[in-house]
This record gives sequence, C-alpha cells and structure tokens, in this order.
Amino acid sequence: MPALFCFGLGYSSAHYVSEFGARFDRIAGTVRTREKATAIARAGVGGHKVEAFVFDGEPSPQASAALMDANALLVSVPPCESGDPVLAHFAATIAAAPRLQTIVYLSTVGVYGDHGGAWVDETTPAAPVTERSRERLEAEQGWAALGARAGKAVAILRLSGIYGPGQNALVQVAHGRAKRIDRPGQVFNRIHVGDIAQAIDAAFAQRAVGVFNVTDDDPTPQGTPIAFAAELLGVAPPPEISFAEASQGMSAMALSFYGESKRVRSGKLKRELGVALRYPSYREGLRGLFESREGSETR
Repeated sequence: MPALFCFGLGYSSAHYVSEFGARFDRIAGTVRTREKATAIARAGVGGHKVEAFVFDGEPSPQASAALMDANALLVSVPPCESGDPVLAHFAATIAAAPRLQTIVYLSTVGVYGDHGGAWVDETTPAAPVTERSRERLEAEQGWAALGARAGKAVAILRLSGIYGPGQNALVQVAHGRAKRIDRPGQVFNRIHVGDIAQAIDAAFAQRAVGVFNVTDDDPTPQGTPIAFAAELLGVAPPPEISFAEASQGMSAMALSFYGESKRVRSGKLKRELGVALRYPSYREGLRGLFESREGSETR
C-alpha cells in the first residue's frame, strides 16, 4: 500500500499529485493555513483524495503519524533564517519512518550563484551569493546528511524558474503585467511544472541519490519568452525598458534575481534518470499552454 507525504502542497507538489497521484493508495501533506487544509479535504488535489495538515513552523502530531506510514516523501517547504523547519521538527520521525525509502527535496539553481552567463552543471561548486540561496544550500546539505544517516535515498532537484498553468508569460501579457527588461548578457533557464513532475516521479521510481538540475535546454534573456507569448496572442509585446529603469521599483528579492546570470545544463537528469523533457524550451511550453483551455482564455 504505497503512501506519499508532501511537506508543502504548493504549486509544484500539487501538480505532481495531480499527474502521478494514482501511483499511491494514500496521499497526505502539509499546508500553511486551516482554510487551505479544509479546501483540500473537500476538493482533493487533481482528482485525488489528499489528507492535509497545517504546518506553520510548529510540530504537528497528525502530520507525524501520517509520515510514519509514507513510502515516499516530497519536500518543497523553503528554509528560513533559523534553518529548515521540516528538519528542525521532523528529522527524527523521518529517520525512524519504517516504510520510507525515497525522499525528493526541491531546491533551486540559485545555489550556483553568478557565473557571468557561463554554463554550469552538477559538478560546478555551489557558490550562492544571496542569503536565500545560502539557506537553500544548507538545507540541501542537511537533507543529504539525514539520508546518509538514516539509510534513505535523497534526491535533490535544483529547479530553474518555474512556469506552467496559471503562472506563465501568456498570463502576464494578457493581463498587462509583463515587462521586457533589457540587461545585456543576462540569461535565465526555465522549467515547466510538468517536467518537474516527471523528474520527481523518476527520482522516486529509481530511489535516486544526489543532485540533479531540472531545467530546460534554452537559456534566454528575460524578455524573450514575453515577446513569444505576445506573438502567440497576436498582440504587440510590451516595450523594452532598461534594467536601470526597471530596478527602481523592484523588491530586494527581484533585484537579487537579476544579480545572477548562468546557463544551466540538465544532462545528468536525462542520462541517469531517463527524463525526456516534454518542454525543452519556453517555445514548446508556452505553445502548449496557448493551445490548452487556459491559453484560449487569455485570447
């Protein structure tokens, strides 16, 4: 009777459950608010029944009990200044869970830091430049150490910028929120949430151990997908604005995003886990969204 537990039933985790939830007889996970827990208990996730428990940084006995029944664990809760809250409150339970064999931790390519647009892969030393990315790297190390200590497979998936249904350039253009920011030499990778789901499933199936980049094959300037989305929608793209101008209204988090530039390879994901990206670039991803019901609603 395979069971899945998700710390953090957010965008990526919910998409995984929606697509691959039939693999499990029991699915449980955590959310931040009682309102969301109630909504999930009523409606499920992607047609699957899900038990949702509130975890807001305090231990949850109900979550611990469900966790002890899990075969697979998916973790998408971010760390904070004081460390990883899941490790802080549940490490002993996770180590002792008798059926738990495989853990997937969702991290970020931000841990590589800035490489001036050069290519990086899993052999590139992590060199985070923001506090947020340093916290992520420490969390990665904590999860790897727990896996080694408890004899459980831990795969760390480093994700590029996530997009998919409801969260993409088509929606931004259609609602007048898109900006094309010109910063020469700046490039970014992206990843469709459907390909994240594929990577999670492959890591679980193979009880993968180690770090894997989960990213598309076509790093581009920030505004390139925006212009492509506008073309699909048959509208003029927003005018380019300089980074100097755009940065005046940016949050500290957004500014840190533009403080790094790198091209990320995903060869290890394909070689070792056998994942074939459905959306190897923003073009396939946005075209697929455009052709979906969501795409038609933006027109």
